[in-house]
This record gives sequence, C-alpha cells and structure tokens, in this order.
Amino acid sequence: MTQPAAAAAHDLGGRFVLALDQVQIKLVKLVASAPLLLVAVGIVLVSLWLGSFISGRIRVLTRLSRSNPYMDGLLRNMVRFLIVLAGVLVALDLLGATSLIGAVLGSAGVVGLVLGFAFKDIAENYIAGILLSLRQPFSPGDSVRVDSHEGKVVALTSRATVLMTADGNHLQLPNSMVFKSVLLNYSRNPKRRFEFETGVDGQASWHRAMDVGIATLASLEGVLSDPPPAALIRSLSNDGATLQFQGWVDQTQNDLARTRSEAMRHVRKALHEAGITPPEAVQKVVLLRADTVAGESHESDAPRDTSVDHTLDAQVGQARLQEDGGDLLAKPAPSPANQLP
Repeated sequence: MTQPAAAAAHDLGGRFVLALDQVQIKLVKLVASAPLLLVAVGIVLVSLWLGSFISGRIRVLTRLSRSNPYMDGLLRNMVRFLIVLAGVLVALDLLGATSLIGAVLGSAGVVGLVLGFAFKDIAENYIAGILLSLRQPFSPGDSVRVDSHEGKVVALTSRATVLMTADGNHLQLPNSMVFKSVLLNYSRNPKRRFEFETGVDGQASWHRAMDVGIATLASLEGVLSDPPPAALIRSLSNDGATLQFQGWVDQTQNDLARTRSEAMRHVRKALHEAGITPPEAVQKVVLLRADTVAGESHESDAPRDTSVDHTLDAQVGQARLQEDGGDLLAKPAPSPANQLP
C-alpha cells in the first residue's frame, strides 16, 4: 500500500472513531435525560387532558352554547389550543430547548403570514362568519334577502351562509359577501304587509271601491286589524284608475303569499258584486249631455285621510327596545307636543 493510500485509510478510520464517540456521547446524554424526556411527554399529555377538561366545563362557555353553538365550539377550541401550547412550551423549556422555542415561534409567524396571503379569501370568510355569529342578524328558518339572493336560512358555517331558495335549492353565499352586503330579513318582524292593484272603471265611484275593498280585506281570515287594511289611488288614466289595496299578516300564523292570493280573489269578487268593474278593454263612443262631465257625478266629495302614516312607528320603537342597550343610534329628541310642561 502506498503512503498516500495509507494516510487516507488512517484518516477515514479516525473520522469513523470520532463519529462513533459522538454517537456514544449522544446516547449517554439521551439515557441521562430520559427521565426529563418522560416528564416532558407527561406534561404534554396532561396539558391535552387539562385542555379538554377545562374547555368542557367553563360556565361562561356553557351559557354561550345555549345561544350560540358556533361561537361555543370556536372558543372551546381556542381554550384547548392555548392550554396545550402552554404545556408544549413548558416541556421544551424543561428539556433546555429554549432556542428551539424561538425558532418554532418565528417559523410559525412566517408560515402564518404566508398562509394568510395564500388563503386570504378563506380567512376573510372565517372572520366574517365569526362576526356574523356574534351579531346574529338572522336565525335558522328566517326568510332573508342578500343582494339578489333570497331564501330561508339553513345554517351558518365557518365559510358560508347556507340558504334554501323557494325552489328547494341549497344556496351557499360566502360569509364575507353576506357581511358586506345589504341584508333584508323578512322574518325579524312577525307582521308583514302585502299589496296588490286592480283597475276600476272611470264611471264608478273610486271612493266606494276603496271602501268595499277595505271592508272585504278586514273580513278575511289572516288579515290583521292592527295595522288596518288600506287603499290608495295608484294611478289615473282616461279610462279609470288603478287602486292599490294593502293588508298585514302575522307571519307566524299565516302565509303571506296565500293570504294575498285570497285577498285578491275576494276583493275582485266583492267589487263585481257591487257593480264596480275594471276599465273596458276596447274603446267605445259615449254620448253625454253638455252639462255632465264623465265620472264626476259618480265620485263622492267626502275627504279621505291624508295625514302622516304612523303605522310602523310603534313597531320600530318596540324593536329598538329589544336591542337591550346595543343600539348605537342616537335616540330621537322628544317633540314639543310630547314634552311635559
């Protein structure tokens, strides 16, 4: 064997011996630190059990779960995670891996930042879901409208708000869109108004037609007496007028669409029985005396109420009282008529 080859073999043998010595030292240290390692593992296991035990028995979370199961699960998971994280940090500190703790936290921050940019939409929907759950602008079964989408609320998940449309289809709307959009909740107020229009011939008394329609609506089952039914002249033409009838239903007792359908059927029937018909579909020539103006002899001069409509004032006031101090709008100043002397 040449001298360079012998030197290389001697160097390789020395490195192998050195590596073997280092392995032996590591094994000795591992055996020596085995009790600490077992204690550290025990701390992590105890933190896992303690996190589940505490998160399941916090009274505040128990009361919250009755009104908001979504936030209940979120907060319980956060409490469990924080307790387990504290246990892991204590275990690493016990093993003398304080530098590892800083590296793990730094890496977690960088990874969290990268994931935040990568999953921006998911994070936005998740945060919006939390805010919607806290605010609770709707409840399961409520009829709502979000932008152009309408349906009944099925569920609120961490990502989307699930609606069921009138056709029976499931519609998932991103929580961020629901949170930022104009939301119309039809079910928040149990009283809801319906309306429909019908034409009346120019030769009939519009005043009488409105009275007949209002009386008919008031006699129908499902139409509320408070607020009472009403009628308006919607438009005028040479052939007659278009009347608009309005009525209110209690959505917890009657269906709005079905009650409106019955109201239209009965009002049209009552108008026909009273001799009040819609305008003719064809044109015809009518000879009148010079001292008679068409329509005036049939219309009453009795005035109708034109004061400000306060129908919703009481309901709006009651809704504001139900906010339990959460209403951030300024209270209206009392009018002079309502102030005490």
